[in-house]
Formats: sequence, C-alpha cells, structure tokens
Amino acid sequence: MSSNQYDVVIVGAGFAGLYMLHRVLATGRTVRVLEQASDVGGTWYFNRYPGARCDAESLAYSYSFSSDLEQDWTWSERYAQQPEILAYARHVADRFDLRRHIDFDSRVASAVWDEPQGAWVVATSQNQILQAKVCIMATGCLSVPRRPDIDGLEHFSGNFYQASQWPTEPVNFKDQRVGLIGTGSSGIQAVPVIASEADELTVFQRTPNFSVPAHNKVLDADWVDAFKKRYAEHRENHRQGIGSGFGDLAVLPQAGPIDPVLFESLTEDQANSILEAAWERGGARFMGAIGDTLMNPVANAFVQNFVHQKIKRLVRDPETATALCPSNHPIGTRRICVDSNYYETYNLPHVRLVNLRKDPIVKITELGVQLQSEHVALDTLVIATGFDAMTGALLSMNVMGPEGFTLAEAWSEGPKTYLGLMAHGFPNLFMITGPGSPSVLSNMMVSIEQHVDFVMGCLEFMGDRDHQRVEPSAESQSGWMQHVQEVANSTLFPQGGSWYLGANVPGKPRVFMPYAAGVGPYRLACDAVAKAGYRGFEFA
Repeated sequence: MSSNQYDVVIVGAGFAGLYMLHRVLATGRTVRVLEQASDVGGTWYFNRYPGARCDAESLAYSYSFSSDLEQDWTWSERYAQQPEILAYARHVADRFDLRRHIDFDSRVASAVWDEPQGAWVVATSQNQILQAKVCIMATGCLSVPRRPDIDGLEHFSGNFYQASQWPTEPVNFKDQRVGLIGTGSSGIQAVPVIASEADELTVFQRTPNFSVPAHNKVLDADWVDAFKKRYAEHRENHRQGIGSGFGDLAVLPQAGPIDPVLFESLTEDQANSILEAAWERGGARFMGAIGDTLMNPVANAFVQNFVHQKIKRLVRDPETATALCPSNHPIGTRRICVDSNYYETYNLPHVRLVNLRKDPIVKITELGVQLQSEHVALDTLVIATGFDAMTGALLSMNVMGPEGFTLAEAWSEGPKTYLGLMAHGFPNLFMITGPGSPSVLSNMMVSIEQHVDFVMGCLEFMGDRDHQRVEPSAESQSGWMQHVQEVANSTLFPQGGSWYLGANVPGKPRVFMPYAAGVGPYRLACDAVAKAGYRGFEFA
C-alpha cells in the first residue's frame, strides 16, 4: 500500500471524526483524517462568538466510550462554554494520540469513486490525493455558514464579524455602536455578552425564536461526584432517548424509558405547574415537559402561550415584548434556544430591538444599516444568520459515485439516505449523523457515538465475510425516507419553516431532514437492521 493509500479516509476532525478515528485505529486499519481547520473541534473550533455555549448539559455532552475519560475530565459549568468544549476536544485528541493521523488545513475538494480500484479518490484543495476503500463523512450538520442576501453587505467599512467564522484573536466592543443581524441560537447567546460591553447595541430581528432559560451555574463538586458514580445509568437513559439525550440530571437513573405526560390528562393548573417547574429547571428539556407538545396542536398552543407570558413579564416595553414573541410557528418546530438573560437584556437603556417585519432593511451602507424609516449608524456589524444545515458540507465536495453522477445531483429533490448513514449509488460512503437520522433533534454526542458504533459494526461484518463493497438498496432507502417523512408529518415539525426543512436557503428543496421519532426508537431500528445481517444493505 502506497503512502497515500488507506483503508479508511475520514473527512472532519470534530467530535464525530475523532471518535471514528479512535475506533478505526483500534482495529488496526490504516486511516487518515482530513480537516479544513487548523485544529480539532469541528463546529466548536469555528464558533467562537461571544456567549457560544452548548445547549446540552456538559455531563451529557461528552463521550461515553471511555469510563476513565468520564471520570478524569472535569466540567466547570452546567452548560459548557465554547473554550471549554474546544479544550475537551483537544484533550481527547492528545489523550488517545489522534493528532498524528490528522491532516489539518486540508479542505476536501472532491471524492470520486474509482470503479476499477473499488476505492474512493479524495482530493483536497491543497492538491493532496488520497485513496481509500472506505470514505466516512464526519462533516457535521452545522458547518457551512450562510451570509444573508442583503444589498451592500460588502460595502460596510466598520468592524465586521460572522458568528460562525469568528476570529481567533479577542474582540472588544467597548465604546462601539454594534448592530447584530439574526436572532437564532447564535444571536440569542451573543446579545447579552455584546450588550455588557458595547455603548449601543441594535438587534435587527426578522423572525423571533423561542428561547428558554439555561439557569447555568458552576457545578457543585459533590453533586458531580455523585453523578459520576452512576454515570453508566445516566448514559443508558441518554441512549434510550430521555430528553432526546440532552441530559437527565433531574431524573433518577432507572431501567426503561419514562412514560410521557400527555396534555389531555392534565388540568390547566397541573399543566402550568409542570411547565413552571421545567422553566425553573432550565434547558432544552423544557420541550419534553408535556409529552405531546410537538404532536398535539392544543398542547402546543398552551405551551406557546406560557412562554409568551414569560417573555411579556421579562421584557418591560410592551412593543418590544410583543415583537419577541414568535407567532408564525408552533413552539419547538424550530430548534428551541437556551439563553442566559436574553430577554432581560432588552430592558437595558442602550439595547434596542428593530422589528424588520415592520421596518425592513433596505441596504447596508458604508457606515451602518439603512432601514426603511431611518439610517442606523454603526461601528461594528455582527451577522448571526445560520447555516446551510445538514447537507451543506456534503454537497459542497463534489462527491461522485460509480455511475458518474454526484451526490448533489442524486439529492436534487432533497436528501435520500438509508438510516441517515449511506446513500444508494455511493458505495462504501458513510455519513455520521446524516439527513434521515435524529442528528440535530438530539444531543449530538449521543447520536455520534451510536452512528460510529454502527459503522464499525458494519465494517467488521464486511471483514468477517470478505465483502469489499456495501451500499443500501434503492428499495430500503426509499422505504426509510418514506418512514422519515411519515414520522415528521405525524408531528408539528413541518409547520416550523426552519432550517430543518432547508427553508433558510433559497432554492433548497423543502424536505424535513432529521428523524423525528427520537434517539431511542432510532437506535432500536438500527439494532434490528444489524441483527438481521444489515438488512437493507447490499454487499459485494
């Protein structure tokens, strides 16, 4: 085998790529990782914006594959900040000696299947060529940033920052008039931090999003010790899907899932009491407090009204409070945000919300933002306008199968996969947390580990039988995608008009991409496939 030939090539050195690399190395296979950044960490390398923080509890948003790692690593806060998460990724890379197998600053330009060789030929924009029998895309679901299509954006002469491509050097907003465009998760996290430094902060909001309080805090050492003693039980709860794997810190470890509380079984006072307790506990698990919130329109309207009332009590100015209350989508059908004093920040005298539904942006000027009604002068402009989610990275690399058509062509009407793991027509090409899997509707670490373990099981199955090639059948792929859409349509998710459906990218097919049944049922489906000899996959 030549120096550029490997058994496996992995694209991406975020949490998916690092665990995938660790598992492949343990089997003795030769492997190389290509990473576009200058270090490990994936999304946590690039997303350094002020206030960047995980929305899953830190003790749940971590690897479970090594009990020693679990016990040795100490998280400082309930919800870890970006620098701490990046430090964790770097620690894992060093602890398991992974860096020497990674090529940094290596962006993949193409991956083409060589039929005679039965291998993927992967080329980087730095003219590096690798060949591998198996290519594994660990490219992340939120790794291709989008810039808003606003006239004149390139003409702004002040300081300009994009949340998902934040500079490595410190950014100071002192004595600055700052404008921020975008009120998704990144914007909601950044607003309170920027407001604490800036002389003036103007937030330009087109569409408000629902957010719940994090109630973040420094972790108590005694509590952490008690939690770690039962880590295995907590992990099992995460895998079964309790709280979508986001954490079970208020749930006693037990065997089997907890039955959800349904809205119709509750009085109004009981429902309010449950929601109040979930609000005070904090975190994304708020959406699971009433079990049918994302399926029952009546339950959803009740929860939505509860949050609206919270916003109106937190924000003093009635007009601002009303503008911050989402009314164009059911709560939870866009990823719920988790914040630290976001709504309260609008009570500060130097913070202003501009409702772009009433006063739209005409253009960006050299000195600020021209609204329909006025010009807002700015020293600094920050955009937090999201990503080409789930498919952006996969479709940007010119992935071409043996029939001569690209993945972008195969997915021209929307992504098509089997289990979110492979696509028909693209042999030996695996995806970690791809479209058609729970991915962004779950704690990503839980989904990453489950996917990597499935891929390794499939590779071992192939090795035991001398199979050189695997891909899903057209029938199994079609059946799975039909199931994914049926599950989505049984919920309120399709009404969200969010990036879950690609609705934030002009021209992108409107297909609900994640698997909405949850990580527990999804794991059972994958386990059944594996137990049946990887039913639905074709081997050669």
